[in-house]
Amino acid sequence: MTETIGTVPAIEINNILVRFQGKVVLNHFSMKLSAGEKVVVTGDSGLGKSTLLRCLLGFVIPNEGEIFVEGQRLTPESVWTLRTLLAYVPQEPELGQGVLEDWFKAPFSFRANAGLKKNFDRLPQLMERFSLSPELLQKEVSTLSGGEKQRAALITALLLQRKIFLLDEPTSALDSRNGKRVLEFLFGIPDASILAVSHDHAFLGLADRVIELSGKGETRAH
Repeated sequence: MTETIGTVPAIEINNILVRFQGKVVLNHFSMKLSAGEKVVVTGDSGLGKSTLLRCLLGFVIPNEGEIFVEGQRLTPESVWTLRTLLAYVPQEPELGQGVLEDWFKAPFSFRANAGLKKNFDRLPQLMERFSLSPELLQKEVSTLSGGEKQRAALITALLLQRKIFLLDEPTSALDSRNGKRVLEFLFGIPDASILAVSHDHAFLGLADRVIELSGKGETRAH
């Protein structure tokens, strides 16, 4: 896709350097994610792909460089506000305790999400679309499979109308059929901006752009 002139990027990363215990994990990495663009970051394990997502969430602070989310600079003061724009789905979502229905309802008890309560009506439709049985709503979240947890995390992000999705191998625990259904749905949302880390070839085929991290901290886009 082509970014409209004057449109603020969903994400802008400028020359970030991340070093852990003297080892460079991300070496002066830069990129832009346009509004509505779907980008997949790939590359061998240990090259900083998951670290990149954690930087965007403010969990990891780069040694150098800066990050902007919808034109706002990510700082310790702005991080909490900017996280409300982001949906992060890790490879192994942690859903805590309780039954799944209560877990879905919990975010709507917060003042920031009070205006979105009507979106909860979409839950049955989304569960069906993601091949989750209604009976799962009364199951303890600790008993769910990895694939069920991944889909539950994605559904929550959709119910909360997050604008930017940060996905870390979100279909790794799904079979190919369910993985394809999830990906086609997510990548078919026109105004959703997606930055995904994945080796899944289905992801690569749906992306507007693929960024490959190399062992020297360099990137190749295609």
